[in-house]
Amino acid sequence: MAFHDKDLRTLEPIVVDGWQLKRYHIDQPGQPIEPEVEKAAYDVLPALLTHAVRDDTPAAGWVVLHRGADTGAYLLAYTWVWDNALQAHIAVAGQPVLDCPDDDPTHFVELARREVGCVWELAVLEHERAAWVRHLLAPETPDLVGYLGDSRADGPVGH
Repeated sequence: MAFHDKDLRTLEPIVVDGWQLKRYHIDQPGQPIEPEVEKAAYDVLPALLTHAVRDDTPAAGWVVLHRGADTGAYLLAYTWVWDNALQAHIAVAGQPVLDCPDDDPTHFVELARREVGCVWELAVLEHERAAWVRHLLAPETPDLVGYLGDSRADGPVGH
């Protein structure tokens, strides 16, 4: 199978258990994420965030919901900690190879392995790292609102 771009869509930020999170959806061209997969992913998000470390760093980050070409669905929540470090909190569905109990793309389970994202998801990480530096670390006065408003543009992602 040849490598191809996927579609990236930016949604409005959300607040979950005090975490301000930007949102990104990655799906197959012409095949948006199914509503039942989206609902199941966001239903499991609060449980994923219970593991996030809270310190004096603004409680912010982003979420990527990625629908694979097969039965897989992936929910990745990234949260900032220690001012300049990143934590990954991941749930997967529909991928027995990643220890999912079945191939149901709405049956999310927390990923107990070390993967942190695939090439499509990491494109968002590139943008978010630069945005964090630009809005929180480089300015004399950190700008959380500016960070939350600075999202990667919708469109193809991959190359």
